[in-house]
Amino acid sequence: MSDRDLMDQEEIHSKVLRAGRRTYFFDVRSTKAGDYYLTITESKKFTHDDGSFHYKKHKIYLYKEDFEAFRENVAEMMDFIIDEKGTEVISERHQKDFKKEEEEETSTANDANSSGNFTDVSFDDI
Repeated sequence: MSDRDLMDQEEIHSKVLRAGRRTYFFDVRSTKAGDYYLTITESKKFTHDDGSFHYKKHKIYLYKEDFEAFRENVAEMMDFIIDEKGTEVISERHQKDFKKEEEEETSTANDANSSGNFTDVSFDDI
């Protein structure tokens, strides 16, 4: 039997989560003894200047005896992040986009005010 055939026999259940340039693979596999364990693989795409690309992968093997502690720690860390920073995504990229929009709005408002596009109107004039 080839290595690929052995790998196919081990894969019991899979789920994929695509998240931008990252993809997460959740795979239930079988041990030689017939028990199950979980692998979590992060795959991230990197593009070179010439347009070619490669993927970097990181894998975690999680066995049943560690499930409960792992789940508790992940939940605690996620709750901490949400409690401390909320659910809004804050990243350097988003901050740059936000600052750019803010500068454009300020620039537009300043241009409108300085170019005389607004007319002072008194309520007595109406």
